[in-house]
Amino acid sequence: MIKVGDTLPSATLMEFSEVEGNGCSIGPNPVDVAKATAGKTIALFALPGAFTPTCSAKHVPGYVEHFNALQASGVDEIWCVSVNDAFVMGAWAREQKTNGKVRMLADGSADFTKATGLTLDLTARGMGLRSNRYSMLIKNGKVASLNIEAAGKFEVSDAATMLSQAKA
Repeated sequence: MIKVGDTLPSATLMEFSEVEGNGCSIGPNPVDVAKATAGKTIALFALPGAFTPTCSAKHVPGYVEHFNALQASGVDEIWCVSVNDAFVMGAWAREQKTNGKVRMLADGSADFTKATGLTLDLTARGMGLRSNRYSMLIKNGKVASLNIEAAGKFEVSDAATMLSQAKA
């Protein structure tokens, strides 16, 4: 399992874009994790699934709400990663009004999630292999802090915790 001090695994996430710009075409676009984190501070949070109750009611809205404070604390970008496809993440981004605040990144085949060792097997609940709920502060591609939730909990991966770590 990934830990503080480790470099993020080499992976490609997908991001849905509805508007062409910044070198991105409309539709799903690849995001090379190593290139996208180089020289930046990223507040990354991951969750079991788009449109799920805790994720939609608390996790994503908290990061949208704390966007300005996180940026003021030196965070360049906020990433939400989930084992969903880019189209689902794009629809969820619209519903959550994340545009310009939180990058909604799809890990459709769970390659990034498996490489971090932070998988959650929800096969018995009909959801297959998913991501555990966690957050990490990333500085120049390395994990500076890591907050992994216990099963069924939402206590340490929230935006307020991330904000306190970004300020430290």
